[in-house]
Amino acid sequence: MSNTQPLQVVYSEVEIGEELPILKKNTSPLQLFRYSAITWNTHRIHFDKEYALKEGYPNILVHSHLHGAFLTQLCTDWMGDRGELKSLEVNIKRFAIPGETLTCKGTVVEKKMVDGEGLVTIDLKEINEQAEVCAPGRAVIKLPLV
Repeated sequence: MSNTQPLQVVYSEVEIGEELPILKKNTSPLQLFRYSAITWNTHRIHFDKEYALKEGYPNILVHSHLHGAFLTQLCTDWMGDRGELKSLEVNIKRFAIPGETLTCKGTVVEKKMVDGEGLVTIDLKEINEQAEVCAPGRAVIKLPLV
């Protein structure tokens, strides 16, 4: 584990405008096949390249829920064991293909106390190698106060 990131992020130390550590993901055809199998997703655009090409795509596609899983990991890696992901919204704007590096970023945009809980709102985005946003999103995370 890196010494640059604290073991536990606490509400009192988070600043609006703070950026979460970047998370980079690179999918493979095997990962997408396995994700299809484990989620019972039988849509062939995720594991059959010839079929995906016939549908007009350049390759098989990363699953929408996998984009969401990557943004979820960005949040949970940052918030630490005592944090709680209260809500997550993800909107898929652009497809991604295996082999592309997907970069997940987050920025703290709001802090507020609600019923004694320290809540932090994070604007999220997953971008591809061409700097196109594949999946914007927003998360609300409850952090320990100290």
